[in-house]
Amino acid sequence: MDPTAAGADTANEPGARSVATIRIFTPAKELPFAGHPTVGTAWWLRERGTPADVLVVPAGDIGVRFDGDVAWVSARASWTPDFSWIPLDSPADVDALDPAGFTHGHHYAYAWVDEGRGALRSRMFAPEMGIVEDEATGAAAVSITARLGRDLDITQGRGSRIFTRHLGDELIEVGGTTVEDLDVSVHID
Repeated sequence: MDPTAAGADTANEPGARSVATIRIFTPAKELPFAGHPTVGTAWWLRERGTPADVLVVPAGDIGVRFDGDVAWVSARASWTPDFSWIPLDSPADVDALDPAGFTHGHHYAYAWVDEGRGALRSRMFAPEMGIVEDEATGAAAVSITARLGRDLDITQGRGSRIFTRHLGDELIEVGGTTVEDLDVSVHID
C-alpha cells in the first residue's frame, strides 16, 4: 500500500498543529484507515522536514508522535476491517501457512512467541483487497491489540516489526521504524 498525500496544511503560528490529509489505496480499493501507510507517511513527512502532528484519513484524525526512530500513530479499533482470527500454537505454524489457501476475506494468523512480554508472530492475508499477503498490517495490529487488551510487539511477514500500545477503550497506538524502499510520486495541494 502506498499513501498518497491529498493535501498538507502547515500553520505558521507558534503552537499550531501541522496537519496532512492522506488517502490510502490497495490494488482493489480505498481504505478509510491503514496503519502501515500512516506510520510510513508520518516518518516520510518528518524526513523531508515537513512533519505532521495529525494525519487526516477518511476514518478520522490520527495523532502522530515520535520516540527516537519509532514513528507512532493513534487509531481506533472500530476503524479496522473485520478479521478472521486464526490463533495458532506456534510461530512455526504461522510460518507454515500457504497464502493460496486464503481466497476471500481478511485473515490474521498469529501465535505467541513470548506471551509474557506480548511478543507475537503473525501473517495477514486479504485477497478481497487484492493483497495475497501483507508484509506489515497496522490495522490488524490495532485490532488484535484491542482484542487482547494489551501492548504488543509483533513480527509480521518476512520480518516487519510492529509495536502497539493499548491506550484505553478502543484507542491504540501503532508504531515502528521505517526505511525508504522506493520513490513514490506524491501530489500535495
